[in-house]
Amino acid sequence: MKVPVFTQTGEQSGTIELPDAIFNIEPHEHAMYLAVRAYLAHQRQGTHKTKTRQEVSGGGRKPWRQKGRGTARAGSIRSPLWVGGGTVFGPQPHKYAIRIPKKVSQLARRSALSCRVREGNIVVVEGITLEQPKTKLMAAVLKSLGLEGTKTLMLVDHFDSDVLRAGRNLPMLDMVLADKVSAYHILSHRKLLLLPGAIEMLTRILSPRSTTEEVVA
Repeated sequence: MKVPVFTQTGEQSGTIELPDAIFNIEPHEHAMYLAVRAYLAHQRQGTHKTKTRQEVSGGGRKPWRQKGRGTARAGSIRSPLWVGGGTVFGPQPHKYAIRIPKKVSQLARRSALSCRVREGNIVVVEGITLEQPKTKLMAAVLKSLGLEGTKTLMLVDHFDSDVLRAGRNLPMLDMVLADKVSAYHILSHRKLLLLPGAIEMLTRILSPRSTTEEVVA
């Protein structure tokens, strides 16, 4: 599949061949669901905690005698029935991590990339060079490429310090290394801005025969 390549000023400079095995497959919805679910699960810290009655301070003695007061018997002021008492079956710290097979993770990313290609939401730029790390310069590049005001994910094979510093203040732009991108990153952005080096990296790590790919949930 051939797609046009643009300069950072928005002029077409040629075309590039996108491998069908990565960018032109039938999207697998369930694989994408599993990958997104795993990614969101990994974002949860799992540090929620409530104290049980044995962890709440106080309540070491019986508040009143067992009989003779005309009230309900009580053994501790830290009973779950009392205000300030312990919690029964409250949340406890635990991990939410979900593991998915490597091949499912690869399939999910290939499916997400193929979805964006079919929608016509992939823009390939031959390179971005800025004279200074100024946000307005990066904003001008996005405007020239027709990406102004659109949630865009820029995939790179390495970070250019000037481009990174210029783009990190743009609320609609995120930059991720191509070998670290997840299906969630791709699906949560409307447009993809790719550099040729990022395409080569995606081809290398997402090839169906690749065995060295790292799992990025």
